[in-house]
Amino acid sequence: MALQLQLVSSSFSLSSPNSRLTLAGVRSLRSIFAGKCFLRGPSRSCDVLSSRRLLKTTTFCVNVEEGEKKVLEAEREEWGKVSAVLFDMDGVLCNSEEPSRRAAVDVFAEMGVDVTVEDFVPFMGTGEANFLGGVASAKGVKGFDVNVAKKRFFEIYLEKYAKPNSGIGFPGALELITQCKDKGLKVAVASSADRIKVDANLAAAGLPPEMFDAIVSADAFEKLKPAPDIFIAASKTLNVPSSECVVIEDALAGLQAAKAANMRCIVVTTTLSEETLSTAGPSLIRKDIGNITLDDIVSGGSSPNSM
Repeated sequence: MALQLQLVSSSFSLSSPNSRLTLAGVRSLRSIFAGKCFLRGPSRSCDVLSSRRLLKTTTFCVNVEEGEKKVLEAEREEWGKVSAVLFDMDGVLCNSEEPSRRAAVDVFAEMGVDVTVEDFVPFMGTGEANFLGGVASAKGVKGFDVNVAKKRFFEIYLEKYAKPNSGIGFPGALELITQCKDKGLKVAVASSADRIKVDANLAAAGLPPEMFDAIVSADAFEKLKPAPDIFIAASKTLNVPSSECVVIEDALAGLQAAKAANMRCIVVTTTLSEETLSTAGPSLIRKDIGNITLDDIVSGGSSPNSM
């Protein structure tokens, strides 16, 4: 007996070689049987390892045999339970991406270099050294000293944008963290920002550092996101396997780091568009942290993939 699911979507794509199908507005499905995914109505067959883009259609049916259904369920279960949530800071807990870019523009203005906030977008989520240094390199700034620039950046940022309790926290952040803790989940901040900025942002957002089981920042790492080092260190600090961690991110670098660490990742569209983020295969996409539910987290991002 075949199980038929009627799914409606304008498009869908493969997000990884093990074939997570991310569909706008419907539940994600996974298929690993024989390396094939069979689509019915119109009739199509495609090798999931050979193409990351399948088709565009208005309505289609997925025909899954009962035995194949069990494979889908088993593949989902291989992740294991969710025991910890790793929160990125800028763009997730704190509405600080735009202020960070404005502070960086001020730094370059003091050097007599004309830049815009958009120049920094490709380097978001990669740490202040890359954030500032990447733009300096792109603009051909001579004699750029990243350490001097970072020092000035923090001075401007803390003075103008991250004063204690200044309200840069996203609505719903405190509530979601509290719900996770009440559920018995461990929670951590895992950020590519330096600790001085992490502490300032948490204070500005009204999020007490002691509410987190761990705070992992860029200071101790040579490789920042998209490398997985920060997330792996956070999972070890929490004593939780990577497979039981769910990451919440806003940047492509963070999403890539989470996947490299073998962690599920829920992304928010506070910084980048849903279309841009979906190309990297997140587990789930939400508008912002206030739209993420405890069920989204406990299910590992397997809730309907819709904002």
